[in-house]
Amino acid sequence: MARNTLSRSLHDLGLSAWFGGTLANAVALNAAAGEAGSASDTGRVANAGWDRWTPVNAAAIGAHLIGSVGQLLGNRRRVAEQQGVAGMSALKTTLTAAALGVTAYSRALGKVVSDAGGTPSRSGTKPSKRAKAEVAAAQAKLDQLQWVIPALTGALVVVSSYAGEQQRPSEVARGLAQR
Repeated sequence: MARNTLSRSLHDLGLSAWFGGTLANAVALNAAAGEAGSASDTGRVANAGWDRWTPVNAAAIGAHLIGSVGQLLGNRRRVAEQQGVAGMSALKTTLTAAALGVTAYSRALGKVVSDAGGTPSRSGTKPSKRAKAEVAAAQAKLDQLQWVIPALTGALVVVSSYAGEQQRPSEVARGLAQR
């Protein structure tokens, strides 16, 4: 089998950062922002944290996508010939598309919140009663979506582990024999 170290590294590092960063921000940043002092400071701190994460997240997603394409190209023969690999690839593609969609939608909602400035909040995603209706609605949606991205990217980690297991020589031999 050919080595695809660069594409595998981009795939794995990008996915790791995408998963880990969104999980850490959901677990820690949003809750910690609630301890900033005042409701306006809470909104300001949460916005600053997420705004700093956005370009890093975009780079991580880009690296993951470049690596994914490289992995698909490097394994195109296995995808076509080995039993189960095409289905796994389709599942990874579906999960990736869902994670990208939720990430893009979350960023659009985050921009609404960020553009409003130091919006009064109880935490990074819990609006105070003093928040404008549009911003409060965006925060409420973000409160739910902050867990969807780590769930989808975590599922991608699991499927990627399964894909790695499919590359074991015994699995390749069995998958080719079943075709």
